[in-house]
Amino acid sequence: MAEKKTTKNTKLNKKASVVKESKASKGAASKSAEKKTTKNTEQKSLINKKDLPNVLLKFRNDVMPDLMKKYEFTTPMAVPKLLKIVINVGLGEALLNSKITDTVIADLEIITGQKPVIRRARKAIAGFKLREGQIIGVMVTLRGNRMYEFFDRLVNTALPRIRDFRGVSPNSFDGRGNYALGLKEQVIFPEIDYTAMSSARGLQVVIVTSAKEDDHGRSLLDALGMPFQNNI
Repeated sequence: MAEKKTTKNTKLNKKASVVKESKASKGAASKSAEKKTTKNTEQKSLINKKDLPNVLLKFRNDVMPDLMKKYEFTTPMAVPKLLKIVINVGLGEALLNSKITDTVIADLEIITGQKPVIRRARKAIAGFKLREGQIIGVMVTLRGNRMYEFFDRLVNTALPRIRDFRGVSPNSFDGRGNYALGLKEQVIFPEIDYTAMSSARGLQVVIVTSAKEDDHGRSLLDALGMPFQNNI
């Protein structure tokens, strides 16, 4: 009788031991999975941050908090931000030489990293010998990462390459926080091969922001690095 009781207790102890080991194993596996998930999340976060353009990181980390404090915005959504950048090249010469269009399209694609859209005349103008549907320019609209990357190259690389550069005008806003900038030649962008360039062509750059006032738009661009004349 005592032997049976001892045997029964031994079996119960073994069963309890197995259950305990199983729980411990599951607990260890769960902790390991949690650590792995946390590590993967951290790695993904680091990768995502590395993928973000420098100007966007600067906006999120420095510019947004500063503008919220300066203008007493109650929510980050009210802080002005870049929406898009439109680059336009007029092609009056294309009326005489259609090959010019291909050259300008290639140059603008190199500068912006995006294929330009051809602009055509909406109606005929006899005085300018312009027919409806004729090519009058090419245009690129940049948004997202490409917009931030272009802005970075514009203010930090291209503009400083202008001879005797004194900064850009702080007054070229349209009353709604958007900024227009005229560039005399495309060669200020290092991506353009000067020796292969047929002729210098001007570019019109329009930076569209969510600002409702020029002062807010000016503060945004200034904080992002736009070299206004009063800051040079």
